[in-house]
Amino acid sequence: MFSLFRRSKTRETIERLYGAIVAQSRRAVFYTDFGVPDTIEGRFEMVLLHTILVCHRLKDGGEAERTLSQQVFDTFVSDMDRTLREMGVGDLGVPKRMKKIGAAFYGRAAAYDEALAQADDAELAAALARNILERDLAAPEVAALTDYVRGAARALLAVPFETLERGELTLPTPEPREG
Repeated sequence: MFSLFRRSKTRETIERLYGAIVAQSRRAVFYTDFGVPDTIEGRFEMVLLHTILVCHRLKDGGEAERTLSQQVFDTFVSDMDRTLREMGVGDLGVPKRMKKIGAAFYGRAAAYDEALAQADDAELAAALARNILERDLAAPEVAALTDYVRGAARALLAVPFETLERGELTLPTPEPREG
């Protein structure tokens, strides 16, 4: 009976992993030096980006990796639902907004996955400029964010699954280009 009130180890691990995603997304440098708008939408885009990067790392693995990816996605969805309700969106409006959030996730995941598969960064820069920065491709912030995302994807590929499975996530420190 009391096991109903205990938190599962898996749930704690997923919450730690998702917490690290959110913490990375909230780094001030993204909003001060990378040109990400410091708005609800800008912050949403950064959580979305980092969630997609983690799911991208896990998507081609075995069953355990795909399960962890699904759990990260489910936690993202729950967080977005809770956030909408905290912002005052009513019960009737939440499903409509969640549908838009789901479409945003899948659309951006497809765009970022495809762009990360390319050898050059043109497609990735275009996707980031369009979805997050709303800036011209020539803007230095686009190049800086593109470099960060490419580096983060590479860094995640080097992380053993067992590390992620423990809820540990280390991503590179975002460093904007000088200039």
